[in-house]
Amino acid sequence: MKILQIVPSVSLVYGGPSQMVLGLSSALVRAGAEVTLITTDANGDIDQDPLDVPLETPIDQDGYKLIYFRCAPFRRYKFSTKLLMWLARHAQEYDVAHIHALFSPISSMAATVARQQGLPYVLRPLGTLDPADLRKKARLKQIYATALEKPNLANAAAVHFTTQQEATVSERFGVETNDWVFPLGVVLPESGPSPRAALGIAPDRLVILFMSRIDPKKGFDLLIPALEQMIAAGQEFDFVLAGGNPQDPGYVEKIHQQIRNSPLGARSHLVGFVGGGEKTAWLETADVFVLPSYYENFGIAVAEAMTVATPVVISDQVHIWDAIQASNSGWVCECNVDSLAQSLTASLQDSTERQRRGQNAQQYALTHYSWDAIAVAMMAAYAEICAPVG
Repeated sequence: MKILQIVPSVSLVYGGPSQMVLGLSSALVRAGAEVTLITTDANGDIDQDPLDVPLETPIDQDGYKLIYFRCAPFRRYKFSTKLLMWLARHAQEYDVAHIHALFSPISSMAATVARQQGLPYVLRPLGTLDPADLRKKARLKQIYATALEKPNLANAAAVHFTTQQEATVSERFGVETNDWVFPLGVVLPESGPSPRAALGIAPDRLVILFMSRIDPKKGFDLLIPALEQMIAAGQEFDFVLAGGNPQDPGYVEKIHQQIRNSPLGARSHLVGFVGGGEKTAWLETADVFVLPSYYENFGIAVAEAMTVATPVVISDQVHIWDAIQASNSGWVCECNVDSLAQSLTASLQDSTERQRRGQNAQQYALTHYSWDAIAVAMMAAYAEICAPVG
């Protein structure tokens, strides 16, 4: 089977949801597929230079072919006329296309081209159909949806959601869809040295870790007051804030400044974006991982923490909350300060219970968030939509 993966960018600037296409592509190859991934050289919408990569030339990577196209003429929207021209020429060479991201012009137009060329396609919304996300720039998105995304959804062979809750809450604009629910897989780099010593954190000091994109939807207006409430109650801990947002550096600085100016400042470590072995080391060294998002279609960082047996505290708007609750892999709170503070406090009270939930988390993640298992199931789903009718 020849599978074409299409995503606006795989730059780290855009976070884990884009990066996951790399893991999926290599796993599909191991499952027996021939995979080509096409994307742009987009690397941020403001001052960042494009990715330094060969353009319009297939690169062999982990068994699949990766082709980058110049992001032009609309850099801000990760658009590429050359990618679309390539797709129009080569669409009929593939059995199915898997298009990642809605409300992205390159993805929307790729679906249109695939339809014109008779290529079955699967859409992965990346949370863009969540009502909370649709409320941002609501009028513009309503127009965009009517013109492009509604017909794209109506003609998609399937829509790929990463959790059942994402599928349940997502808007379809009155269209019936064939829904897939496949989670994301997790592959972490080999761990580096423990980062505690470099920051002067004692080995027995409790550490709460936030590691994700620094964005308003992540619930900082809940997290910072909740941590301050815990300090006022006499709870001892250190807080590590790992992450950035090249798309909105002003918001990152606002959060950093708010932390520095609060009682939290004296026990906080603002480490910025971390990757590779350092990322794995922070996930391993934390006593608890926290993500109180207002909406999150999956939460790849949560799954990464689970993989290394770190229990998690998440809001009930992170859509894997039901898996966390059912597997007893952490604590689930409501989206309010008191509930979050109570859950975090509970997570720090009993080291035996924390270890038990961490082990549950690891067992669940290794069973359900394996790319190879996901790819085998997805290959069967691809085969169904590619099968001749009649």
